[in-house]
Amino acid sequence: MARLSDLKLAMGTSIFVSTFIFGAFLVAVIFLLQYFVVGFDLLTGILLAVGGTALFILFEWAVGPVIVSASTHLRFLKPGDNPWLENMVKDLVAKSGIPMPKLAIVPNNTPNAFTYGRTSSSAVLAVHEGLLKQLNENEIRGVIAHELGHIKHKDYIVMTVLSSLPLIAYWIAQIALTASWFSGGNSRGRGKDQGNAAVALIAIGVISFVVYIVSFLAVMRLSRLREHFADAYSGYLTKNPRSLESALTKITYGLSLAPKTTAEARSFYIEDPTQAKQDAAQIIENKDEYDLDHDGVLDERELELAMEKESKNTMQQLNSLFATHPPTFKRILLLREIEQEMDTGTYSSDKMYSHV
Repeated sequence: MARLSDLKLAMGTSIFVSTFIFGAFLVAVIFLLQYFVVGFDLLTGILLAVGGTALFILFEWAVGPVIVSASTHLRFLKPGDNPWLENMVKDLVAKSGIPMPKLAIVPNNTPNAFTYGRTSSSAVLAVHEGLLKQLNENEIRGVIAHELGHIKHKDYIVMTVLSSLPLIAYWIAQIALTASWFSGGNSRGRGKDQGNAAVALIAIGVISFVVYIVSFLAVMRLSRLREHFADAYSGYLTKNPRSLESALTKITYGLSLAPKTTAEARSFYIEDPTQAKQDAAQIIENKDEYDLDHDGVLDERELELAMEKESKNTMQQLNSLFATHPPTFKRILLLREIEQEMDTGTYSSDKMYSHV
């Protein structure tokens, strides 16, 4: 039985583990440079590494929202631009007890939405034009409630900061391995020191890549967990989990038909476009197996059985380790459990995350 404290613990643990791994990684890099590179100053190396990392994370936190705004070409709404959407958000915000986010529309015909920002008071809730066109009012309400869940949990701020660490490790790996190739290729005529530097750079590159993989997996795990908590929050806030179930189905189907996917803000979206294509393809590929009455259409019960089976698929579970979002069928199954509990009349707000 999960609670909101479990998400906070997961965020705190992810920060601690990622920071610890990254700190050990920096120590290893500095040690290798000191050991192999003549004239390398240990204190200077530590100060540069720690200071550089801190500045990069601060830069990512400060500039990240600007990059998201520019890359998605969103348009901020002024009061009165879209009264229907504004009133819906205000109603849900009042029930959530959080500050009113800035509203924005993304000129994109795919059905999606996302939340980002530096703080809860400066959060932005962006909705694609495709979402407003393809979903009905209840479905949009379920999506908005999901996004407000992220603001309530403050998980998008943690994601912005943590996402910096794998990126730094990846860049260091690329730079070190490229430099080692040039250094090694020119070391024959330049003595032992040049060869030692090449060895150090290769070691740094390999360690950096391992740290990139480990820290990336940790960040992705938190990313998937926060989506489950936001889904559960939406079900509680709207008192209608089926609205988000239906919305996720339409979003996944709509994204799976999109001619191309986009990488901008993918971890912040309610659904990752690339993953949506994979989820839909997985069900379609095994359609004949799941079509129990062989009528050529997967009805609700057949689709539910398909989702249950796909959620237990070993390859699916392995692939999901690198995913920003849980598979759509797992998210829908979670919402079904919440809906069934609500139907019994025993559901209470203090247990809204019990099925996560």
